[in-house]
Amino acid sequence: VQLQASGGGYVEAGGSLRLSCTASGRILSIHTMGWYRQVPGKQRELVAKWNNVPSTYYADSVKGRFTISRDNGKNTVTLQMNSLEPEDTGVYYCNVWNGRRSYWGQGTQVTVSS
Repeated sequence: VQLQASGGGYVEAGGSLRLSCTASGRILSIHTMGWYRQVPGKQRELVAKWNNVPSTYYADSVKGRFTISRDNGKNTVTLQMNSLEPEDTGVYYCNVWNGRRSYWGQGTQVTVSS
């Protein structure tokens, strides 16, 4: 299983970015797809997650600003990030869980300037 992430970059506070992650390979069934964020010196934290109920979860810090969605036909999960704040800066990692294993994509840097 491979996860290919794209998006990210540099934006001023108040701006928007979109992250996408496509899963390929022998995935079996996808239970959850989500995005985590990591900053130096801190643990990786969950930002947003989609699950196959279906339902979504958002960290309190991003509620109302970020939207996660999944394209079932393409095994793609997208994170639309609006009203970005400097505190949103970090390396964002895509994650997929198939009920047995957790898979991670390569990180993509998001930098929000004040």
